[in-house]
Amino acid sequence: PVPVAVDGRELHTALHTDAGTNAIISLEIEGGDTLTTMARVIERHPFRSEYRHIDFVKVDLTQTVQTEVAIQFEGEPVGVREGGVFSPAKTHVLIEVLPTAIPGHIELDISEVELGGSLRVADLPAIDGVTYIDDPDAVIMSITTPAAEIVEEPEEGEEGEEVEGAEGEEGETEEAPDEAADEGSEEGADG
Repeated sequence: PVPVAVDGRELHTALHTDAGTNAIISLEIEGGDTLTTMARVIERHPFRSEYRHIDFVKVDLTQTVQTEVAIQFEGEPVGVREGGVFSPAKTHVLIEVLPTAIPGHIELDISEVELGGSLRVADLPAIDGVTYIDDPDAVIMSITTPAAEIVEEPEEGEEGEEVEGAEGEEGETEEAPDEAADEGSEEGADG
């Protein structure tokens, strides 16, 4: 490990290209050495737009690396048009590829997915030089049936307030002697 300090603006520019965090970065180390690296562990400040710490990993441009790439969903699924809900399970996929051939994202056409259907890692498009490392059976997205809405039915007797009022008046006259008895027993217990 070699501790380095880098210019924040230059780092921000390097990490915000089409390659994103998979950008190849040349670090000039004091003493004249230049290292070809990729940013790996990126720790951002919790509320400011700055980096607190980054681990740069030295890479050989002729050797494959493992990295995560974003999945970009394309199209509107048939199942969504039929009333289903689009449920993404993964937004990134782990791949193995040469550092110079890392795609910015992987497009996945989801327009033919029906209600109750799903796509898995095995359904991702084949890309020259890219090997998918994630489990081929891992679900990427699915179209699910929406949860049933709970419809509250009106309680019996709510149609006319007269019915409730009449019951309430009767209930009050019946409850009054019970309340008096309860109060008397409470006073007796306290005294």
